[in-house]
Order: sequence, then structure tokens, then C-alpha cells
Amino acid sequence: MCADCGCSIRGMETGLQENEGEHSHDGGTTFHTHEAKSEEHSHSHEGSSQHQTAHEHLHHNPQLNDVKTIAVIQKILDKNDEEANHNRRHLEEHGILGINLMSSPGSGKTTLLEHLVDVADFKFGVVEGDLETERDANRLRAKGIHAQQIQTGTACHLDAFMVHKGLHHMPLDEMDVCFIENVGNLVCPASYDVGTHLNIVLVSIPEGEDKIAKYPVMFRKADLILITKTDLLPHFKYDIEAEKAEARRIKPNVDILEVNVNDISSVKAVADWIEFKRKMRG
Repeated sequence: MCADCGCSIRGMETGLQENEGEHSHDGGTTFHTHEAKSEEHSHSHEGSSQHQTAHEHLHHNPQLNDVKTIAVIQKILDKNDEEANHNRRHLEEHGILGINLMSSPGSGKTTLLEHLVDVADFKFGVVEGDLETERDANRLRAKGIHAQQIQTGTACHLDAFMVHKGLHHMPLDEMDVCFIENVGNLVCPASYDVGTHLNIVLVSIPEGEDKIAKYPVMFRKADLILITKTDLLPHFKYDIEAEKAEARRIKPNVDILEVNVNDISSVKAVADWIEFKRKMRG
């Protein structure tokens, strides 16, 4: 669940019973509790359903610091972490590097992927997370990128159970890298392991020069920070060197790259960083 907003506590606290899984027929996947069974494994996906109406529960139950709620939160986090570890093993069995892309809405995650496919030496697919619509997934498909849409409904982030389901719709044998494009949000995704190996966090020039300081948990999780839309620097008050210094104050060893998708060399630098990390993993 979200350690920050408490949005995954509904199922445990209300004692909601499991229902059969339902899937949308527009290409995306809408998640309800179900029992997944295959020749390879059998386990419950109850975690995703437990936060579908999370925020509604939060707003009607503001007292979230009691012992019972803390126990529920820990139980859900533990279940998610188990599923995240399963996802990592699943990717590793196929020799795939998993990367969680996180940022505010509009920072350029999808745009980066659209341009990355033109310069990357590796093959990749994307598990795409949004509350509604297939728009970003369709943009990626138009570029020849295999993309599986996850529509989270009311959930403000992806969880490991959602990602697990998405992975089963991906051609893993044809991929070197799998990106999880998380829901646009600088808070909750940072607290939720989805089963990847690396975290890339984007922050764009138009967002202003205070986001890194105001959302330190997110940037502390980053292996790579991308400062995007740098072509707009002449039009905004933004001290990019001060922002880099702030990022390294929060996480001294973090890598940082500047990205302008109109400058293909900056996109290639991102691809080269990913390829280096992929080869490092063997």
C-alpha cells in the first residue's frame, strides 16, 4: 500500500471477499481480485483489489495511526513485496532488466520512450500505468513498441500484482528491457516496489525548481534522475546546477542526465546508461 497516503487498506480492513477476476476488452486490464493459476505457479492477486477504492476509504477514515491499521498496512506491504520479488525473478529468468519510470504527470515519460526506441541498442517493451484510457500505450504501439496498458481506476500508483498481470501479456522472450511506466505521481509510487531492478525518476523544467526538495522520498529512490525539457530553460527561472546539487544532497551517488528530446544525443545518453546497467547485470 502507499506508506504515504494509506490508499491500499480497503480490502484487509473491510474483510472484502475475493471475487472472480474481470478484464476490460479495450486492450487494457482492469484489476479485481482473482486466483491466478498456470502450470508454472498459482497464487492470489488480492493485493490489487485492496486499493481500487483506496482514496475513498482514506477520506472517510482519516484516523490511520491506530495499531490495527498499522498492522493492516504492514501486511499489505509484505504481500506486495513478495509479489515484487516474484516479478523480479520472472524477469531475470528471461534475462530482462526491469526499470520503473516515475515522475509527475507530463514530465515526459512516454515521450522519452517514443524517442528511445530510435536510438537504443536493446529491445524493450512497456507496462503502461494510467488511471484511465489507452492513450499512452497507443502512442507507444504506433512506434512499434509492445505496450500493455493497466488502467488502475482509483489507484494512484501501480502495485506488484498489477505489474505481474501485465507481464503475462508481454513477449518477454523478445525483450532485453521492460519499462514499467508508473502512474504520474511524485508521492505514492516511491513507496511501492513493483519488481524492477532500477528506478528512473524524471523531473521537467516547467515543474519549477523546488520539486526535488519537496519530494525527497521519490528522488532518494532514484538510480537515475532525468531533468527533462531542457530546451525550455530560457523561458523559466530554473537553476539546473542547484537542482543537481539538491538531488545529490538527498542521494549523493545518484546519476543525473539532462534530456531534450529534440537533441537526440541526450536521448542516446539515456540509452547508453541503460545499456551499461544491463551489461553490468550480465
